[in-house]
Amino acid sequence: MKDKKSKLAIFGGMPVLRRALKTPYLIGRKEVAVATKILKEGPLSDFIGAPGKYFLGGKHVRSLEAAFVKKFGVKYAVSFNSATTALHAAIVALGIGPGDEVIVPPYTMSATPMAVLMNGAVPIFVDLDPNTFCLDVVAAEKAITKRTKAILAVNLFGQAVDFDKLLPLAKKYNLKIIEDNAQAPGALWGNRLTGTIGDIGVFSFNVHKTIQAGEGGVLVTNSEHYALRAQMCRNHGENLAAQYPEAGPLIGSNYRMTELAAALCEVQLSRLDFLTKKRRSLVAYLTESLKGIEGISTPSVFQGNYHVYYVYPLLIDEKKLGISRDRLVDAMTAEGYPMSKGYVEPLYLLPVFQKRQVFNETHFPFDYQGMKQNYEKGICPVAERLYEKEFTHTMICQHPRTKKDIALFVKALKKVLAHKGKLQ
Repeated sequence: MKDKKSKLAIFGGMPVLRRALKTPYLIGRKEVAVATKILKEGPLSDFIGAPGKYFLGGKHVRSLEAAFVKKFGVKYAVSFNSATTALHAAIVALGIGPGDEVIVPPYTMSATPMAVLMNGAVPIFVDLDPNTFCLDVVAAEKAITKRTKAILAVNLFGQAVDFDKLLPLAKKYNLKIIEDNAQAPGALWGNRLTGTIGDIGVFSFNVHKTIQAGEGGVLVTNSEHYALRAQMCRNHGENLAAQYPEAGPLIGSNYRMTELAAALCEVQLSRLDFLTKKRRSLVAYLTESLKGIEGISTPSVFQGNYHVYYVYPLLIDEKKLGISRDRLVDAMTAEGYPMSKGYVEPLYLLPVFQKRQVFNETHFPFDYQGMKQNYEKGICPVAERLYEKEFTHTMICQHPRTKKDIALFVKALKKVLAHKGKLQ
């Protein structure tokens, strides 16, 4: 039995974790109570796509938006049925369209650049800071052209992009900043909450996020004009174009959040500080436990920033570690602790960019008015290197996991590394 326990699970030994690691599920009694009340009494949605009282939705949608305004210290919050649709509304709100370029990072969810394409503008990919995994602002300046209208900065994995550099850059070139803050609610750059630093910020309530309602999102801004255009984009805004000529014309859609999702999100928003504090406590414990392991680098944090660790990112130096990132991940997965092989493939390598095709057989918007872009492999070497061999992450620090779970994770890692010679 001792040999069975010490033998790597990938070779038939007994895994450190003998049961499947459960996906965090954060719905509690308060969420169940409010959902039950809505299901019994209704309505499930209270939007009408026409001028009038219900153009802005029902009481739970409005209550969630008011809670976001208060929590994040912004003037306006607009709810959506996903962060993806909220990102598209941000592009619409800023009046970005055909002939325009938006600078984006390549190491993020595909929704980030797709929101740009959805409105006929073109994403321009810029490499990453290898320590924080957010957009390399110095590289971003080199990508600015006369067509550039905005920078869509992603506060990836729970940490802010380098706003010390980004804000002066945007001012210098008269660019707007959209924050994709899906993974960083509650994070701070200095004393400012991420999502509220740029012209528009977007939050996510996807089932994997800190605040979750299955799906959902919120757009925040301090601009009344942007908020109105976002509200129109959300709810068939062409029906209000005559009423609000200063905001239109524009084409809207049905991006509306249900009353049920809004109520769940508001309850979850009240738990954000607790969930963040709990996760940061587990992160501190894990980071301390990993000290001294050569070849594994724990997360870097900008000085003065408050990282909220949507995931726990790690950098692997294969030469120092003695095995490849992929073999490490395979062995850890067999021990019961799935880890990632990279994050996502750099997005410019997706077929939509390689073929430059979005709308049927045309190459619009890529070739509009003589536009040219470079989506060749090699344009973002840091992102490619991270994806191919250096980056991995774990979600072991998410609530309701405990220090006991962290200790077992570290035990599995040390077991794997003790037998790394057999994995080469």
